[in-house]
Amino acid sequence: MIVKLTIIEDDLAGEPIRELVARHLSGMHANSPACKVHALPVELLRQPGVTFYSAWTDDALAGMGAIRELDARHGELKSMRVADGWLGKGVGEAVLLHLLGVAQSRGYARVSLETGRGPAFEPALGLYRKHGFANCGPFADYVLDDFSQCLTLALR
Repeated sequence: MIVKLTIIEDDLAGEPIRELVARHLSGMHANSPACKVHALPVELLRQPGVTFYSAWTDDALAGMGAIRELDARHGELKSMRVADGWLGKGVGEAVLLHLLGVAQSRGYARVSLETGRGPAFEPALGLYRKHGFANCGPFADYVLDDFSQCLTLALR
């Protein structure tokens, strides 16, 4: 587990975060059908309604995640990714818990996400399920099929 992790709202201007976003997009393209990559590039992570966070330990970028407001009561998790050197050390869980705290402070009734299927997605799915996310029907513009799945978590 990480001893000290700092999570900050990030403007995506720094080279380390831009590289991690690019790594995330590359991984999604490598493990998903082309028409099923819903990961956002830097430009779309900067759009209104999306708040992006980076996680740091000392001066090292450890992970990232974003939350997009779908409406006043519903948020969507986007771009959850842990830097390769920090896998399995609690960074993903810390970012997830931070984003859930943001969602609660905004008064969202639920938080949802879309993800894929297969070995590359299993670690993230395990984390989401550990924190109470369950499969749900499609939301926003997503379409469920043999690859895509949606999960949601009702917030208190």
